[in-house]
Amino acid sequence: MSDWDDMRIFLETARCRRLVDAARRLGLDHSTVSRRIRRFEERLSTQLFERDAQGYTLSVAGAQLLERAEQMEQFVNQALEEAAGQNRQLYGNVRLGTTEGFGHFVIAPQLAHFCLRYPAINVDLMPLPRIVNLNRNEADLAISVERPEHASLVVAKLCDYRLRLYASRDYLQQHPPIRKRRDLARHTLISYVEDLLFTDELNYMRSIIPDSLPSFRSTSVISQYTAACEGLGVAILPCFLAARNDSLVPLLENDIDLVRSFWLTAPADRRRLARITVLWDYLKQSMDDNRAFLMGESRQMQMPPPVAAEAGEAGVTGSRGAA
Repeated sequence: MSDWDDMRIFLETARCRRLVDAARRLGLDHSTVSRRIRRFEERLSTQLFERDAQGYTLSVAGAQLLERAEQMEQFVNQALEEAAGQNRQLYGNVRLGTTEGFGHFVIAPQLAHFCLRYPAINVDLMPLPRIVNLNRNEADLAISVERPEHASLVVAKLCDYRLRLYASRDYLQQHPPIRKRRDLARHTLISYVEDLLFTDELNYMRSIIPDSLPSFRSTSVISQYTAACEGLGVAILPCFLAARNDSLVPLLENDIDLVRSFWLTAPADRRRLARITVLWDYLKQSMDDNRAFLMGESRQMQMPPPVAAEAGEAGVTGSRGAA
């Protein structure tokens, strides 16, 4: 086995933190991964991981090696793709990380049409309630609510979106009216777990009701949406999410009107690949077409018209799963 094989095993273990998960991604037995990591440490005379009941955590030396290993991985992948000509052809794998609610309810339906149009491009969608780390190769592209500032990344504004205060009709029928912001003090509030927020851009409730103490909190906007639909209380939700349920009623529309942005990001070296470029452009166009929906001016998301599947350049063909 080569040094690069050891590095690949080290990288997957560092990312997954559990041998079983790393082994699954590597296509190896977990005992083989454990043995290879131990031999790698012995050869380097350095402990790379701390082992405990939670899994494998990088040691100081391991964290230092990780940075170099990720650079190696990036150069190897780029060299292989350039040698294979994949930077000019529309096939291969693309991994897209995005925020949870936006990923589930906006990006996933749009990607379904993308996959029909480009059947030789395989897409991994990762809707996560956290920031996707592109510098650690967690994804090829990412959609975030905070503009990344790292110099190695290509960043473009994807779209704006609006959030409003919502409650279900059943809840409003059973509780005092909400005519002014101060009326919210008498109501059940639904929000994020503040100390677990991965960005201040999501701290909506604190920005409009500084002294609020939500009765129901969740790290997931989908859970907040579900709780509001079930009549638990009042929540600040993206209009694109609230539009899914006719029972949700917008409140204090002339007083509480929040607008945030989504940003589209890719590492500079991967942004040049054809399959990344075509998905990048597709997402930009799809969100431009849905401006009214994202800004709460329409309850209907626009879908691309049906088209025939497109092959890659230079006669590239194949079914999904190719490359």
